[in-house]
Amino acid sequence: LAAEPAIALGVAAPAAAQAPTKIKFQLDWRFEGPAAFFLLPVAKGYFKQEGLDVSVDIGTGSGATVTRIASGAYEMGFADISAMVEFLSNNPDKPEARMQAVMMVYDESPAAVFVLKKSGITKPADLIGKTLGAPVFDAGRRAFPIFAKANNLDLAKMKWQSMDPPLRETMLVRGEVDAITGFTFTSLLNLNARGVKDEEVTMFKYPQYGVRLYGNAIVASEKFIKENPKAVAAFLRAFVRGAKDVVANPDAAAQYIKERDPIADIALEQRRLKIAIADVIATDDFRKNGIGAVDPKRMADTVSQISQAFNLKNAVDAKSLFNASFLPSQAERRIFAK
Repeated sequence: LAAEPAIALGVAAPAAAQAPTKIKFQLDWRFEGPAAFFLLPVAKGYFKQEGLDVSVDIGTGSGATVTRIASGAYEMGFADISAMVEFLSNNPDKPEARMQAVMMVYDESPAAVFVLKKSGITKPADLIGKTLGAPVFDAGRRAFPIFAKANNLDLAKMKWQSMDPPLRETMLVRGEVDAITGFTFTSLLNLNARGVKDEEVTMFKYPQYGVRLYGNAIVASEKFIKENPKAVAAFLRAFVRGAKDVVANPDAAAQYIKERDPIADIALEQRRLKIAIADVIATDDFRKNGIGAVDPKRMADTVSQISQAFNLKNAVDAKSLFNASFLPSQAERRIFAK
């Protein structure tokens, strides 16, 4: 009855406020530098302004992230394309567990082989006869057969030693392994924390040694995509808006790591974030064409190389792996100042 006067005067009554769409988002790893790309838009309210209620949780590796998205525990997440390809290949009979990448964030793989210069290893060929170390799920270790093929290395002439992530760099420093694989913005800083200077380390970055794999992407379950297409598009708009802030001022963006992890070393995370941007986001392609999109042929090559390296039995359709329909415009995705 109270609304009748407004209706009688021809004034539209306000629509009922629509509840925000909740999205549980899982990172690939802990609250470290690159997580600022997701924590900043949460803290600044960019997701909220798009009608979303986004919560961001730490991860325990890309493999675990895609598994949790497949299970429905999380609607979206941040994961390495190789982990996604492996899961889909190993679960062809589970349509309810399918997912798609909706935005590429790491245009290159951040994986690298690390050696100490005092070892005398100066080129990939010097790894022959040596012992390499990494956790069994490490992306660089999983993709090492691709690195070996690109550099004419005989896998049978190298040995691997497995360890938990916190021991990887320690074992290299102690000389218990000759080389390790890891992400550039993770292992280098971990070596620094163990007293090793940058100039004492040699890195064979995968992209510089013939391995042109796509890296981490924003991933969503197909169920969520079908039921909430507008929310997926809104998430990417807010993400891109936040990404512009991050690349414009990485030092300030890293402060949002501290809000979620009070014991984080801000100076360390600021450097980690800058390395991540320089190595895998600020590529020539992303600078020129904007972040987020993929080249279909390169994506097909990525899927093919991963399938061979992981000895996957079931083919994964590269065309259905990436869904570009929710990407903001190219102009919006140009986040780097000219």
